[in-house]
Amino acid sequence: MATKSILNDRQTLWDPGNFFQIVLRGIGQVMFQGHAGTGILFLLGIAFASPLMAVGALIGALIGPVTATLARFDGEEVETGLHGFNPTLVGIASLFYLKPEPLTWVLLVAGCVVSTFLTYVMRRYLKFPTYTAPFVLVTWLVLIVAHGIAGTAIDVMPAPPAHTPSGFVAEVLAGAAEVMFGATVVTGILFLAGIAVCTWRHALLGLLGSIVGTLVALYHNDPTSAVHLGIYGYNAVLAPIAVYLWGKSLLIALLAAMISVPLTEFFPSWLGIPALTAPFVVASWIIVAVGQIDALFLREPVENLS
Repeated sequence: MATKSILNDRQTLWDPGNFFQIVLRGIGQVMFQGHAGTGILFLLGIAFASPLMAVGALIGALIGPVTATLARFDGEEVETGLHGFNPTLVGIASLFYLKPEPLTWVLLVAGCVVSTFLTYVMRRYLKFPTYTAPFVLVTWLVLIVAHGIAGTAIDVMPAPPAHTPSGFVAEVLAGAAEVMFGATVVTGILFLAGIAVCTWRHALLGLLGSIVGTLVALYHNDPTSAVHLGIYGYNAVLAPIAVYLWGKSLLIALLAAMISVPLTEFFPSWLGIPALTAPFVVASWIIVAVGQIDALFLREPVENLS
């Protein structure tokens, strides 16, 4: 029998204490941690890198569960934050790429709502983990619409971060921070601490993933500036945690981190679109698909009885 959700009575969503925890869990679920304490540390990390992006994260984290509840999605999923993390990322990304103009705010809200519905549809009808695919698809659409209406004038001009990472350790921590578009050492520490609050193994996997991603990028002489900012680390942070949740193997989890590195370069270089977390999603899908094929390959054949 399914565990009774506190949201079976829809009015419980509007209880301030309960709703606040759901919002924080949604932020924590960006890195697979449905813990309110994780969400607080993540929000602090985002705010340290950019107070404006923290506002976007909070808006997304609010819109997701409200939309899901009004649409009568599964109460238990709302309660655990599963309808909050994609809108959280859409809110952050919208203000990372676009200037805070009226059009941006409209697209941000619309994107958060759409990503909530897309999360529901993909989780219901796809037979494999969807991860942050709704965020990726909706953010690409938001950017296309924004450029179609306002051109590139609405884009935020790239600028060096206030606290530029320096040295290998700083690059690894920046990799963790870039999961939510930060590039600061403090943000990376707060993110890893937030994961550890919920599960220390996941925090270790995230740290090892960023180390692997950074080392692979350095070995292949990828653009130094991108490595310094953690661009090759953040997908490598997410992939091993996702794969470890699918199948408990440290080696396979780190293999997913390695696969995410060339994919990080593939999306902007070959397709001309921001990579976002698509490399992590694709790398994880590859591992899951190979795992399914492996299971079929190792299946014992039926004995020949003739």
